[in-house]
Amino acid sequence: MKFPYGISNFRDIATNGYFYVDRTDRIPLLEQGKFQLFIRPRRFGKSLLLSTLHNYYDLASAHLFDEMFGPLAIGRNPTPLRNSFFMLQLDFSCVDPTGTVDRIRRALHDHVNVRIESFLKYYQDYGVQGVGIDPDNALSSLESLASSAQAAGHPLFLLIDEYDNFANEVMTSAQRDAGRRYEALVFEEGPLRTLFKAVKSLAGQGLIDRIFITGVSPVVMSDITSGFNIAENISQRRQLNDLCGFTDEEIARGMDLVGEACALDAPAREQALDMMRTWYNGYRFSPENDGKLYNPTLALYFFKNFALDCEYPQEMLDDNLATDRSKLEYLAQLTGGGQMLLDLMVEGARIQVERLANRFGMRDMLRDQSKDYTFMASLLYYFGVLSLEGRTPLGKQILRVPNLVMRKLYVEQIAEMLLPDPMRRDAGKDAAEKLYQSGDMAPLCAFVEQRYFKVFHTADYRWANELTVKTAFLTLLHNDILYVMDSEPELERRRADLTMIIRPDARRFTILDILIEFKFVTLKDAGLSGDQALALSLEELQGLGLMRQAMNEALEQARRNMKILNQRHDTLRLRGYAVVSLGFERIWWEEV
Repeated sequence: MKFPYGISNFRDIATNGYFYVDRTDRIPLLEQGKFQLFIRPRRFGKSLLLSTLHNYYDLASAHLFDEMFGPLAIGRNPTPLRNSFFMLQLDFSCVDPTGTVDRIRRALHDHVNVRIESFLKYYQDYGVQGVGIDPDNALSSLESLASSAQAAGHPLFLLIDEYDNFANEVMTSAQRDAGRRYEALVFEEGPLRTLFKAVKSLAGQGLIDRIFITGVSPVVMSDITSGFNIAENISQRRQLNDLCGFTDEEIARGMDLVGEACALDAPAREQALDMMRTWYNGYRFSPENDGKLYNPTLALYFFKNFALDCEYPQEMLDDNLATDRSKLEYLAQLTGGGQMLLDLMVEGARIQVERLANRFGMRDMLRDQSKDYTFMASLLYYFGVLSLEGRTPLGKQILRVPNLVMRKLYVEQIAEMLLPDPMRRDAGKDAAEKLYQSGDMAPLCAFVEQRYFKVFHTADYRWANELTVKTAFLTLLHNDILYVMDSEPELERRRADLTMIIRPDARRFTILDILIEFKFVTLKDAGLSGDQALALSLEELQGLGLMRQAMNEALEQARRNMKILNQRHDTLRLRGYAVVSLGFERIWWEEV
């Protein structure tokens, strides 16, 4: 079995024996609307969806229908509109969004003209005549094409991929004038706005019969609304929740194929499935649908690497998605954004909003640095680093971090936010390695006490408890190459604060499984000032009643949870620790 990692050409997948998850049964539902916008995070299969629609409706592909669609749901029950359109596809990711506005305008017009030229070559035997291509005005070229297509007797279907590529570039751009350039593109008579106005006009005249647009967020659509106010956003429809993405059952089917190729027994297949569930599952795009999805790019990345080497990929996060951290960097710069990232690091953390914000534009994102929770949570949802969880009893939508891959991005961003000096971060990582390599907790606790606590004193964070301390340790200890990192895993209805269980493929290394329980004693409860706490000797610190009580509780929890973990796993080299913090001044630790 071949896994089509990075392949978004439906014809190639359908005719060359690639692994394919059939979603063609949704085509009749999509036909109920004419002008549609479909939003999903990056690398979630949107381009393959467009390619599927292109091949299904393309009149020049009718002779290949049975070969491509015959085994699929829509092949067994096709709609009357199959293979009845001229198909024109634009892809704004092909348009360079850098440079001056005039340069971007030229790139946009060149792209449209090139696609029109390709259209004419492709449909040269279908009577499309008299199309005038204006090298300086692609809107004129587009109108000429639409009129000629109508005269040739077939309706025109327009597909637009990555329509918001310009906005995404602005959010991640280091150029100071990025916002100004974007405004020049979408406001007043900017080239992107005028293009959509022209498309709307042609649709109003019946020269473009259908339009399907994909993107990551509604930002650009909000900015050009008056120029293109005909698009129906279908992204949260219950029936389309899994239009892109894989279900757990489909992942199990893929793992069966990998298991056959690698001669894996049933326990090994289940172990691999558990890895995929932990790292990749958890996406949901409709509040009315309970189904959770896997990012298809990540799933195919895992399958392809496993099938080739019969081993887990070393990096569970595909580099092609690691760039999503830039979106978290943007959020961290907003007032309250850093605190939101910290809040979401807590296992089980949820954000509740009345509704997702879908009517905000780039001006909202760039000008006012003070954003409310709904705005910031909505951005994280569109970026794919938060996902829907359901609704509260009062009807609010619940958002959460979907899986460990996305949590890794949070960990990395928080580490950079709290310890911007890379040399200090490296020193913290070195201290963390001493813990899981030799069981020496002292260097790590000393680093947190001497470095991280200074950060917490100078920053305005809401937290003042063991969650803050646990976050500090997690950012330093996080290592997904060697471990399955789990913050607050459930152990027989109880939760351990932090576990580091060696990945099955890394158990050959001489490293330790780690469990840590955290406790926090406030300076106020201890009746001490910060200076007084710093002046305490270790013996005096251990002699404080509240500290001893907290340590005893942490040790007891660690012993209990270690027993459960050892019963659950029969190959652990488990070491347990209790860490008690006195304010943001002192740390006392003991090994179980």
